[in-house]
Amino acid sequence: MMQVENTFFDLASNCRRNCLVICDRGIMDGSAYLKPEDWKKLKEKNNWNEVDLRDSRYNLVVHMVSAAIGAEDFYRLDNNSTRTEGIEIARELDKLTAQAWVGHPYYDVIDNSTDFERKVVRMIAAVCNRLGIEAGDRLSLDSKKRKFLVNKMMDDSDSFQLKINGAHGLTDEKGISVVNSYPQFQDFIVVHDYLVTPNHHMQARIRRRGQNDNRYQVCAVSKGKDTKNSPIFIYGTDADFSNWTYTHTTRRPEINKESPELRMQISAREYRLLLVQKDVNHYTIYKKRRCFLWKNQYFQMDIYEEPCHPRCRGLIILETYTTLLDKDLELPGFLEIIKEITNDGNYSMYKLSKKDSDEVNRVPPSPRTDGVPETITDGVV
Repeated sequence: MMQVENTFFDLASNCRRNCLVICDRGIMDGSAYLKPEDWKKLKEKNNWNEVDLRDSRYNLVVHMVSAAIGAEDFYRLDNNSTRTEGIEIARELDKLTAQAWVGHPYYDVIDNSTDFERKVVRMIAAVCNRLGIEAGDRLSLDSKKRKFLVNKMMDDSDSFQLKINGAHGLTDEKGISVVNSYPQFQDFIVVHDYLVTPNHHMQARIRRRGQNDNRYQVCAVSKGKDTKNSPIFIYGTDADFSNWTYTHTTRRPEINKESPELRMQISAREYRLLLVQKDVNHYTIYKKRRCFLWKNQYFQMDIYEEPCHPRCRGLIILETYTTLLDKDLELPGFLEIIKEITNDGNYSMYKLSKKDSDEVNRVPPSPRTDGVPETITDGVV
């Protein structure tokens, strides 16, 4: 499978015209069909880095939810010769496959809340959106980003991390089962820096996003709970997060009340060179990003970390892309949501990072160096 993909990737890279490669399956899908120990052996045999396979190999991942979940009347075996699983097995495999991609920076889940024709249109719209293609009236993009202010998470800042298989029987401070409350999730370190631009009508920023390959599939458990016979490890330090991706984003001047954004994945070398153009009028933003699926809805939760502006201390923002209207979107019950902030400009990352006028000339706090390449030689870091 990987060899076939690589062949097409090579052909596309040598094509003189714009070329889009669409893969029916991705390498991470294999983890859903193998026992964990077999998947581990396969990774070790091929020297695969799981974070790199999931986050860097594909520019976009679109998970089309099986008809076995939400469109059961259309799940049949007689109209598809390659389909052999009964509906219950199909549901379980779909959930495992969806979970395998949690954490990818550009991940869309297309469920069965609409008819099949509309489902396909939503899939095409997701691809067009990622490519920056304006589809016009041909594809009505009802989906929008919604943001919510979170009061607190189930786990405090002083917490342990527990492997998911060791969490059975544990409860939070209210006596609610941790496993039943909090879904599997992926944690990342995300760091944003705004760059100097020719005028104030433009914005430019760079991002580094990292994760330790040994810290995937975890759930949070408050410190002090009974963890006897459970495989515990303490949450890793910044230096442990050795797998990084780098992105350069520019926001163009507003045209017809829209400010289009262009996102490009860049190399570590390009990131280091762009970092020199950091805007001193903005703080570097450090966040822990928690990604999870909740009832077929993909969520990202940003937990702001030090050093930061006082306005960001303790700030937690939940985000999701959805076509659902205000009251139709079911938010995770294990989070205490304060209010929706989708249209509140005070919670934009640009404003949150902005320094006060009397701060610009102060000595800045010592920056964290996690994920910043130190040596650049002939384009190799």
